[in-house]
Amino acid sequence: MTSKINEKNVVLGLVQMTCEVDPKNNLEKAVLKIREAAKAGAQIISLQELFRSQYFCQENNDQYFSLAEAIPGQTTEILGNVAKECGVVIVASLFEKTSDHQYFNTACVVDADGKFLGKYRKIHIPDDLPNYYSELYYFKPGDMGFPVFETKFAKIGVQVCWDQWYPEGSRSLALQGAEIIFYPTAIGWPDTQRDQEIGSSEFDAWTTIQRSHAIANGVFVAVTNRTGKENHLSFWGGSFVADPLGRVLKKSSHDQEEILIVECNLEKIPEVRQDWPFLKCRRPDTYRNH
Repeated sequence: MTSKINEKNVVLGLVQMTCEVDPKNNLEKAVLKIREAAKAGAQIISLQELFRSQYFCQENNDQYFSLAEAIPGQTTEILGNVAKECGVVIVASLFEKTSDHQYFNTACVVDADGKFLGKYRKIHIPDDLPNYYSELYYFKPGDMGFPVFETKFAKIGVQVCWDQWYPEGSRSLALQGAEIIFYPTAIGWPDTQRDQEIGSSEFDAWTTIQRSHAIANGVFVAVTNRTGKENHLSFWGGSFVADPLGRVLKKSSHDQEEILIVECNLEKIPEVRQDWPFLKCRRPDTYRNH
């Protein structure tokens, strides 16, 4: 990829992939795709939600707790080595087990020098077993708030999947200075729904709500979803990047593995916020928690 790179431009790489049962194979595939994205010019690379496994939350089964791991730990060490080797920032979503046996759906950020910068624990947890999203069985709601990470290339925030339907997280990240918000995701159509009108409407709603976070906060939004069929769900792919005006700069297909390479000009953020000063014109003195 030929690109004008300066300190105000950052190139994102979104890795949309299928997952198999063996976590080792999924990690190896992700590492290969990270290298491929870096070779194509990506500087910040995001993997999808829970990329090391298939989406096990379609049923309640104790055996899946064996997939959980310490963060930082072995996977973040491997990703740190790849990040340093390629000179890229990596956003990765993992199933976390703490030393006191608590479990979280956690995204971590590794900087371009391989340093582990920190993690975000998914706050909004879906509990919808009839529709194959039974996450409260596995994960506690996050307890770390909404951290922002100062990476080599940009100041970023991370939300995870179901968080994308709520405005509070993206607003908090924007107020702390995040320039790009990443959304590692695993969402799709149940088998009975994919070819129905409601399936198309839900995909449109999913895209619209995240574009609205970009607009309301004057930030770039980068959404990495998985693809492929796993048990009852056909994941709908559609990974995309939206600019601070909510324009989709590039998006992927529904059913193919892809690496989306998207250049973002961070100078657009102050330009848009000058014309649409949503953050400046807030009235927090009038807001109440309900």
